[in-house]
Amino acid sequence: MIDFSQFPLIINVIIFVVAAAFVWIAGAKISRYADAISVHTNFGHALLGLLLLGGVTSLPELAVSVSAAASGSAALAVNNILGGVTMQVAILAVADFAIGRRALTSVVPDPVVILQGSLNVLLLTIVPIAILVGDVSVFGIGAWTWLILAFAIGSIYLLSRSEGRRPWQASNIEPRTPRDGEAKKQTTHGPLYEILTKTVIAAATILAAGYVISRTAEIIAEQTGLGQSFVGAVLVAISTSLPEVSTVLSAVRLGLYTMAISDILGTNLFDVGLLFAVDAVSSGDPVMNRVGSFSAVAALLGIAVTALFLIGLTERRDRTILRMGMDSAAVIIVYLGGLALLYSLRGAS
Repeated sequence: MIDFSQFPLIINVIIFVVAAAFVWIAGAKISRYADAISVHTNFGHALLGLLLLGGVTSLPELAVSVSAAASGSAALAVNNILGGVTMQVAILAVADFAIGRRALTSVVPDPVVILQGSLNVLLLTIVPIAILVGDVSVFGIGAWTWLILAFAIGSIYLLSRSEGRRPWQASNIEPRTPRDGEAKKQTTHGPLYEILTKTVIAAATILAAGYVISRTAEIIAEQTGLGQSFVGAVLVAISTSLPEVSTVLSAVRLGLYTMAISDILGTNLFDVGLLFAVDAVSSGDPVMNRVGSFSAVAALLGIAVTALFLIGLTERRDRTILRMGMDSAAVIIVYLGGLALLYSLRGAS
């Protein structure tokens, strides 16, 4: 086991950046593999975005949060997850900017993404409530985190059963393909077994590099004096969100807009569910009793930015400013303002 505390700050930063680069490269490949799997299996993009991209791109958060919690850094683990939720929604605004011509939320034909976003908001609401009222241990794990796990699993099950349903249809979008209304490049990358093998390799790369990111981030937090709360919610959250950045931008370039949004909202469902794993491996009181206002604010910011995109998905107004939809611009403003607020709270858990 490498002891990163033996290295000077500059070496740890270099290792951190290299590990983040591996995460980026592997994440970029995952979305293309997901598209190829969709071609082979006829699974819809919303389902693959939720289960495959959402699950795989949650691996860095899993590696970072569980290893941090096991080593006694509960604040870093929790704030990495909660900061990542807000960061990942902000990625959709970056993808919106990449489209340029139309607002992202005006060109998504699958209404299941509204259900995904609504479930995200409900799940995140549990976190600040748990922090404010306190938690009690049930079989060594907080009662609120048991609820979080149950809600996350229930949400994923509900969404998996919603694949292909069309309770309403967007009337102002002309379908571009008969299957899911999204323009896409038909790429197969070879036989299905070969694609699945490449997907597993890319996922393993993301997991291993995510672990290195977690270890170096803890040391960087100590060496810079920024504190684990802020580093967890910003630096580590940004780096572990790199798979989402690469997968979402790749999906947008292919015209897979539903898959891009489902990737983010699916990842956030998986990530918040990881709070159960953090509580399970962390010793002592339930983890919600060991974090405070910083974590509560981070969760509320996640709710705010998700709600802004839900408004955009419901209103479907194709109006842009600075090459992005009005909802995306609002998300960027809230995210940057939230970072400033979190920085002012960095001394709190």
